[in-house]
Amino acid sequence: MFDDLEVLLHELPQDASLQDYKKAVTEANVLAKRTASTRRYTAQRLTELYALDPEVTLFRLLRRYWDADEGPGRPVMGMLCALARDPILRMTAGPVLTLKPGAPFEKEALEHAVAEAAPGRFSPTSLAKIARMTASSWTQSGHLDGRYNKVRARPSVTPAAAAYACALGYLGGARGGQTLETFWTHVLDAAPDRLHSLAQEASRRGLLTYRNAGGIIDLTFDAVLTENERERIYEQA
Repeated sequence: MFDDLEVLLHELPQDASLQDYKKAVTEANVLAKRTASTRRYTAQRLTELYALDPEVTLFRLLRRYWDADEGPGRPVMGMLCALARDPILRMTAGPVLTLKPGAPFEKEALEHAVAEAAPGRFSPTSLAKIARMTASSWTQSGHLDGRYNKVRARPSVTPAAAAYACALGYLGGARGGQTLETFWTHVLDAAPDRLHSLAQEASRRGLLTYRNAGGIIDLTFDAVLTENERERIYEQA
């Protein structure tokens, strides 16, 4: 639902509340949906995938980095947020991320991955639907290319997108150089030296703080986290 998310974030300011987002979809119909039921469903799914709530750190940081991006890095940022909130989508990451660029992609690999991760939970029909929908998601994020015969591609990654991926790792407990070696940075599909360069540029832009002292890497996010968020993180450390 990247296109809907992009329109919604364009139409509403950074300080919009969850209710503002919901009303924009269901009442103002900024996404131009034909029926009231479609508007309600869209608002529900967008909320499930992205939270749309500035009180949720995951979304607040997405919005912060989204607005700092010129546009190319937004699709992969949307994917990162959706992966963090949707466990079924996360189940499909392996078959996509392990493919080399240019390699042919088969939707059946997604069916098998979900079936193995959640044995007996989904019928064959449901697995096929999940594979179809998640393949579309990975295409929107830039990891796959093609309409019918898809192949592995590399997503566009910007300093803001790298900062968001690193922030997700940091929120998950990674510290120092480990912040550049998490599942979230793996989703970026960028080489280590490229990640370091992106993190350094993100630091120059005030999106995180990157320090390299004799090869010892330190990444912190005090500049983008609220005081309450920092206190919670320090309490958990």
